[in-house]
Amino acid sequence: MLKTDYNQVKITTQKAEEILSEVFQIKGKAAILPGEIDFNFRIKVDNSEGYILKISRPNEDENYLDFQQKLLQYVAENGEDLIAPKVVNDKEGKVIATIKDDFGNTRKVRLLTWVSGRVWSSVNPQLNSLRSSLGKQCGLLTASLKGFNHKKASRAFVWDVAQSLWTKEHIHLFSDKKKEIITYFQNEFEAKKTSYDALRKSVVHNDANDNNVIVSKELINPTVKAAIDYGDAIYTQIINDLAIACAYAIMNHNDVLEACLPIIKGYHSTFPLQENELAHLYNAIAMRLVISVTKSAINKIEEPNNEYLLISEQRAWDVLKKWRAIHPQFAEYSFRAVCGFIAHPNEEKFKKWTVNNTFLLSDLFPTIQRNEAYHLDLSVSSKWIGHQNDFNNLDLFQFKIDQLQKKNPTKIFAGGYLEPRALYTSKAYDTVGNSGRESRTIHLGVDFWLPAYTPVHALFDGEVVIAFNDAGEKEYGGLVVLKHILEDFEFYTLYGHNTAESATKNKIGDLILKGDKIAELANYPENGNWAPHLHFQIMLSLFDYKIDFPGVAYLKQIDVWKSVCPDPNLLFKSDALIGKTTLSNESIINYRKQHLGKSLSLQYKTPIKMVRGAGQYLMDQFGKKYLDTVNNVAHVGHEHYKVVKAGQKQMALINTNSRYLHENMNELAKELIETLPKELNVLHFVNSGSEANELAIRMVKAVTGEKDMIASEVGYHGNSNMCVDISSYKFDGKGGNGAPEHTHIFPLPDAFRGKYRGENVACKYVAEVQKCIDNIQKKGRNVGGFIVEPIISCGGQIELPEGFLAKSYELVRQAGGICISDEVQTGVGRMGKTFWGFQLHNVVPDIVTIGKPLGNGHPIAAVACTQKVAEAFANGMEYFNTFGGNPVSCAIATEVIKTVKTEKLQENALEVGEFLKAELHKLSKEFPIIGNVRGQGLFLGIELVDVNLNPLAAQTDYLANRMKDHGILMSTDGLDYNVLKIKPPIVFTIENANELLLYLKKILKEDFMTVN
Repeated sequence: MLKTDYNQVKITTQKAEEILSEVFQIKGKAAILPGEIDFNFRIKVDNSEGYILKISRPNEDENYLDFQQKLLQYVAENGEDLIAPKVVNDKEGKVIATIKDDFGNTRKVRLLTWVSGRVWSSVNPQLNSLRSSLGKQCGLLTASLKGFNHKKASRAFVWDVAQSLWTKEHIHLFSDKKKEIITYFQNEFEAKKTSYDALRKSVVHNDANDNNVIVSKELINPTVKAAIDYGDAIYTQIINDLAIACAYAIMNHNDVLEACLPIIKGYHSTFPLQENELAHLYNAIAMRLVISVTKSAINKIEEPNNEYLLISEQRAWDVLKKWRAIHPQFAEYSFRAVCGFIAHPNEEKFKKWTVNNTFLLSDLFPTIQRNEAYHLDLSVSSKWIGHQNDFNNLDLFQFKIDQLQKKNPTKIFAGGYLEPRALYTSKAYDTVGNSGRESRTIHLGVDFWLPAYTPVHALFDGEVVIAFNDAGEKEYGGLVVLKHILEDFEFYTLYGHNTAESATKNKIGDLILKGDKIAELANYPENGNWAPHLHFQIMLSLFDYKIDFPGVAYLKQIDVWKSVCPDPNLLFKSDALIGKTTLSNESIINYRKQHLGKSLSLQYKTPIKMVRGAGQYLMDQFGKKYLDTVNNVAHVGHEHYKVVKAGQKQMALINTNSRYLHENMNELAKELIETLPKELNVLHFVNSGSEANELAIRMVKAVTGEKDMIASEVGYHGNSNMCVDISSYKFDGKGGNGAPEHTHIFPLPDAFRGKYRGENVACKYVAEVQKCIDNIQKKGRNVGGFIVEPIISCGGQIELPEGFLAKSYELVRQAGGICISDEVQTGVGRMGKTFWGFQLHNVVPDIVTIGKPLGNGHPIAAVACTQKVAEAFANGMEYFNTFGGNPVSCAIATEVIKTVKTEKLQENALEVGEFLKAELHKLSKEFPIIGNVRGQGLFLGIELVDVNLNPLAAQTDYLANRMKDHGILMSTDGLDYNVLKIKPPIVFTIENANELLLYLKKILKEDFMTVN
């Protein structure tokens, strides 16, 4: 075919409309659709779903078209649970019409009903639930086609995976890496062709590509409605149909294996697959992609103007490269696992063998002569590990082992199988999956903690297949792997963390007899910077590893890995080596619902159990790390080592109340006073922000003799009775009864969507404060106090208009009132530009309340006030707080303030906050749904609105939950719950900010977020 032929044979939309009217007597508007062979048109007709008009190329085989039409009719009769295009007869009652085009060529014309919805390629995101529904629909379609036959079903067809070896004739079109990839898959497919040819066959759809799958219109949890375009249907191996669905649906994903598993599981649920079919699925997926890229290479030459033929080329190459990096056996075992089969075919054989074969620990370590184990818990939730810094102190870790050994002299410390660990901090253990960062955390072997240079002996005969020294590079030190052959299967044992000298004395191919010495345990740093121990692991497959083997797995793959690497305790049968069981999240939730306060809420639609923190990260019980943009309580980072140690050291000495002298209280007072204006030099220590604000209100009453308080709309100041009484966020919300008699609320001073908007609105909001003063005085009373946050947090990170706070303070003081700055959220360096929020407004309050960030999560807070306030409060009634100002709390808080200073975290809050705010402003230009970006330092807010500035609470909630799915914690707030808060630990970095921005941008592109 000449390069110009395509332009000569294509059909215009005008011509399509003429043919539609003439042949089917239907008036409609045509729009071009993609297609390889036919010219396809979407036909829109008033008061109808419409049609798809298919016009053939000249002189197309009518038998082939008859095959398609009869197939659709068969589906209509047999697929009762299916939606599929239906055949529309022409004006003469025919299912295939014949016309002549403008050049005298014979064309065949068909009309099918239109299946409404969205094309798969246009849907974002494509989540597991959607991929599962794709598999289910494809399985139902396969089932409905069983029994159908036609003489054109068994035709020669280049898109049939079973016939895919034709691609070998065109290998010259590729070079270098691409050629290697294609050749690899062609050879793999050809090598297994005999067993492949024996697989079940049927007529299948054969083309569930991303433009032939129709998805429902729901923007949250959509499902696949139908597959369309049956033009590629063919009689072939059934597994090919699933392979094609997978090949296209996994495009644009980082982890292509993970992406295809829900499709396979869904397909199996409606059309059960056989184990032998799953053994060929990896190659079938690959060969469909090989066909695709080969056809693209050919079409570049033959029809360079036909863009449709090239549409999937780059994406197909992307998948092929990723698919090549997956071991075929691991893929097969993954397929087996999601279909409910035992992942590794030999797992049950191995387990049955171990029933009658038991070994002693002294067989492994004969020089130790101990056979009893002591379970050592190194899991992410282990309290024995302590702080991660302590664990990484190998001298300290070894000391703890030695002390434990003295208490248990007859036992070997061991454990770790399937243990989730947070100890692997190297980036070599991390990847970026389909939902953000992922870490390998699940331990696949058992560790035995023994003295350095302890000899390790073989439990049974074997052949050396790996003997390698990777000390200091990988995870094992000197590594030895033995292969063991039994009657009808084989397995491997791995011995890691040995000395390089002893490990490499073994040579590949050496035969090792039961009881022979294999190696000696290495000391650190030779063993990979761990305390001396043996990592012992069983593998039923080696996956072509030559120098090492994974000892830690991703949680999402654990069903496969625990089958490939069975529990070594099957050999020893030690009760001590049985891993601990933990409560499921569901059981914890159920207990909470039954026995804990009914008003206690949980974050996110699917709650998370957190067991460990580190800096700006929280970790769940499986070791999954979440970037924390929410918890400002952990002010200088979760479990900051110096802060933790300060508390531990003081707790080991004494913790008592403030009636006794202790320098810790004075030291904390000095540190705080250094950060405050000179007027604020008297401190009272309490346990929480609520207590701090409660005490501040008592001070107001003592100083002024008045009860009336002025506060902001949507303000929140604590959970005690008096604090709730001044918190509009509470009494104006669910369960609230409105403002009490002595509380006076001014409108939220929001220049973006508040009562007064735009620039220069401070005076208008000040006037609202004056109204509150006037209302109080009209009742014959006077102002007690005025309380507001420098940036109103629960109101949605609302920055006060310039000049508002200074003028409001002036009016309140003129009325005899006391000014309180609630710094529970904004203080201690978070603002970046200033240490305290009120300093942004060039004012000095009479009272400052300081909350939870002061203790980095430990309950300590403070009230700073002037000498005048302090003297009036000291009216003879003693203020005593049992735990307020105790030595432990003061030691912790002092370390927090010192850490902010020494680690320059206020400067970090400024630098990172300014960068993040600027980038968020850029993001708002790209995504107008971000109506406003505001805040200071690392205390920012993003408000989501539509074009009319109406709040988008549902989108905000969706965004927060989707960010959680990607390992980033965010929360919503604001009067209309349409504001995302960003208030992370102030150790947050530029790198963290970029990660946050990356996933915000990704999710803002998703379908639900684009509806405005």
